Amino acid sequence: MPCGMKLNPGWVEGMNRQGKTKFLPAARISEKVIKEIHAVLLKNPFLIGVLDSVPVIALLLNDERQVVLANRLAVNITEKKDTNAILGTRPGELLGCVHAGENEDGCGTTEFCRVCGAANAIKTCRQGEADVRECRIIKANGEALDLRVWASLIEISGLNYTFFSVTDITDEKRRRSLERIFFHDVMNSISGVLAAAEIIRDASPADKDKMAEIILSAGARVAEDIDAQKDLSAAETGELKPIYSVMTTETFLRDMVDLYTRSEIARDKKIEIKNNGDISFESDRRLLFRIVGNMMKNALEASGEGDTITLGAEKLNGNMRFWVHNPGVIPEDAQLQLFQRSFSTKAHDRGLGTYSMKLLGERYLKGRISFVSNSKEGTVFSAIIPEKPPVVVVQRICHPKCPAN
Repeated sequence: MPCGMKLNPGWVEGMNRQGKTKFLPAARISEKVIKEIHAVLLKNPFLIGVLDSVPVIALLLNDERQVVLANRLAVNITEKKDTNAILGTRPGELLGCVHAGENEDGCGTTEFCRVCGAANAIKTCRQGEADVRECRIIKANGEALDLRVWASLIEISGLNYTFFSVTDITDEKRRRSLERIFFHDVMNSISGVLAAAEIIRDASPADKDKMAEIILSAGARVAEDIDAQKDLSAAETGELKPIYSVMTTETFLRDMVDLYTRSEIARDKKIEIKNNGDISFESDRRLLFRIVGNMMKNALEASGEGDTITLGAEKLNGNMRFWVHNPGVIPEDAQLQLFQRSFSTKAHDRGLGTYSMKLLGERYLKGRISFVSNSKEGTVFSAIIPEKPPVVVVQRICHPKCPAN
């Protein structure tokens, strides 16, 4: 075992099978042995006192990255508020990472773990060097967490453990991301308004109508950027309420093309519609426009001069599928992090587009957002949403003698 780790012979016998992994070792120590180690550590009152005095989640991990001791704050974040529920878990399982359940061997063993800040901090630590990193986690309910994690080796009674602590920096990262992206998008749109206004002063009467249209279009994008940030803020706090209306795919896609054809990022690029008939459906137009619009924006920004971006819609097993294709390919490491908040393949002032697709499309429209990206197919983002609003069943609670019963 690495780092000179010494184990009681009985603990070695408690080692589970090796398992399968795509990153860190999968093997675990048995529950029985974990509890024995925990009991030994509980006899150290100084250690317990130090852990409980730390104002962040603090864990001791064994060589298999399993929790053998946790402070009160870590216990309190579990639903059962039970120390036994934590023992033997790994950090991603404790924090509710959606990828922790994708492999039967759990946290650290999936392909997504290769780009996880927590997994890499622990790996570096076990190689003998303390490490601090940022870690982005998406939970099963769609909630996104931005964390700062520390990992360092600590020796207790001749055995090496990983001291692992977690600070939630979600609010800090969210505020900075929203501010950066909002200012970036609004300044771009306002620059277009100012440039057109400058030109219109010297334009001929015949050109003034055209320049006025440009100004109106740029002004509309400013309003759109402001509304997008308002919607995203409301979505993250659970205050967003979908408003459903009937629309058709032909009108929806045409409006999307009209908006982005006039944008700066579409210059020297082609946008084509591939629509399988004019289909009537019912959804929240504003939110769907936001989702497909982010797909369009990403496709245009990822494409080069002369490239063609294609979008379309189709009916699929009682649902509606909207998709956007571009010929580019997303790097593999970027694909693993694509829907995480604050991650971007572009500049530091980007990073909420794909995250907002997932948030709005899955939590609010009850659909599914996905993508495929490879050298054969290029990149295709898809939004599959219900053809009609989900039916909400309201259960009435009446008095036993109520005639409705």
